[in-house]
Amino acid sequence: MNYSENSKIPWGAIVVVVAVLVFGCIIAGALTLPGLLKQSTTSGGEVATDPSGPENTAVPEAPKGSIQVEISSSNTKEDWMNAVVAQFNAEQHKIASGEVIFVTVKHVTSGGSQKSILDGKSQPVVWSPGDQSWIDEANRVWKDRNGKELISEACPASVLAPIGFGMWRPMAEALGWPEKPISWDDLVALSANPEGWASVGHPEWGQFKFGHTHPDYSNAGLLSMTALAYSIAGKTSGLTADEVYAQNVVDAFRGVEQNTYHYGLQSRPLMQLLAQRGPEYLHGVTTSEAEILKTNAEFGSQMRYQLVFIFPAKGTFWSEQPYCVLNADWVTPEQKEAAKLFRDYILDPKQQEMAITYYLRPVDDTIALHAPLTLDNGTDPRVTRSSVPALSSPSAEVSAAVKDVFHQTKKKATIVMLLDVSGSMKGDKITNAVASSVNFVKRLDPRDEIYVLAFGNDSVYELGGGTAGDVSEQLADKLNGLYAAGNTPLYDSICKATEKINAFQAAHETDGERRLYGIVLLSDGMDTASQISDNQMFNCLPNGEDATGTKVFTIAYGSDADADLMLRIANRTNGKTFTGDPESIETIYNAISAEQ
Repeated sequence: MNYSENSKIPWGAIVVVVAVLVFGCIIAGALTLPGLLKQSTTSGGEVATDPSGPENTAVPEAPKGSIQVEISSSNTKEDWMNAVVAQFNAEQHKIASGEVIFVTVKHVTSGGSQKSILDGKSQPVVWSPGDQSWIDEANRVWKDRNGKELISEACPASVLAPIGFGMWRPMAEALGWPEKPISWDDLVALSANPEGWASVGHPEWGQFKFGHTHPDYSNAGLLSMTALAYSIAGKTSGLTADEVYAQNVVDAFRGVEQNTYHYGLQSRPLMQLLAQRGPEYLHGVTTSEAEILKTNAEFGSQMRYQLVFIFPAKGTFWSEQPYCVLNADWVTPEQKEAAKLFRDYILDPKQQEMAITYYLRPVDDTIALHAPLTLDNGTDPRVTRSSVPALSSPSAEVSAAVKDVFHQTKKKATIVMLLDVSGSMKGDKITNAVASSVNFVKRLDPRDEIYVLAFGNDSVYELGGGTAGDVSEQLADKLNGLYAAGNTPLYDSICKATEKINAFQAAHETDGERRLYGIVLLSDGMDTASQISDNQMFNCLPNGEDATGTKVFTIAYGSDADADLMLRIANRTNGKTFTGDPESIETIYNAISAEQ
């Protein structure tokens, strides 16, 4: 089976699809996200936590006198790492001086953990992101700040988690999977074709719908966008930042991002949404082989079809999950010794073979693959690094350029902000909510649209709005003039915001303009003054079945907030819900912005 391809198509015609998490397309630069978020259940059972990740895993207490090795590990290999760590600790391994080694692991996003380490919020002994590029970029920043590299020794691959396309099996088979090679070119051609799936004999499926995760935080997001740049440049190695900034690459990114309906911070929540909403919502995503197989195993009984993993035929990132011992002041010689012993342990053939059970591939290609890595389960075990070329990890400069071009070309947003200013918001609540709202408005891309509604004092009233570059200062002045008083017409405000954003969307569609649409709702209480019922309010909301619809992001602010209502609203619209307090509200606004 030959997966090499030489055919090329015009990338300027790209019309790749799918757009969800409305809010992400707002801030042009990456935001620093302190680890202050409280957990709350979100759409699809997702937990809304700080994207930096290290705070999202409970860590057991190390036995007295042991040498503790804390690992920040990319969440793609979470189940395997948990199993190996538990086994290693139970075996009571020791360093040369006799102390027992005790390993703990925190499961993180690659980009989020990089930010946390660089900002001093996380101090692991070992860092294992999804790809070497995260390490190179961290070393560059660390050296600029400290005069030395954060990681001075080579980082061996720990396991393979190849990145590619996830698609519903009937749709993949319509493209020729698994026998026919499928590349980025094929997906671009399908998405650009005005006949959509009818071009391959399936008019009932309509236009192709596609999604990807955010390259600032997600390893799969960064690598899939880098693979797109590689494909346009016609290379498998040696990609430069200048080539990423070339007009043909920028045009291709713009074609993708202007026709994207759903972004996500991490692959796991995106896969959950895909599984639960079904083929009517999205047809495919970029993700890892492991996530596809894990989704089939966990959600198979709920899904209309099975998902399959497609290796991009012209080359892909095999995501080697490098294992790096940090050269930082907080890492002792004993911890370095212990970390290297654990590194040798995970590279042992027994632990490598165990990785297959957890949907990962051993670094050693001579280890035979077996279930669950089978065609019946949704992947092709015949594909190897010999048949699908491994793309070279991007340099720090190339990674930065890929993120930069992504931010330049992504679809702009229209946002309605709903702010509770009822009497219960007095004190620190209103002070912090207003200050955070002002900062949020000022951070918007100048081409985004922002409208602000306040509700309290028994009424809903508009503060104004328009293109962010024109109205941010005016809105900031009006927000700073708000004070808390009166009752809470929560239901009325939600319907008014929905009606307003629906009108904007209709006007944009008439003008042929494509944008993302979102409502951000912050409230600390329950409805006490609306003219309509909760049932009427829910009838106002979009049903979440259409990927182009408005998403509502809710913030249950304080202990008196109607958290269940906030959850139901977010779930109904494929948004996300958070719980917050005066101290965390700034971080929550930033996290919503990062959910692209």
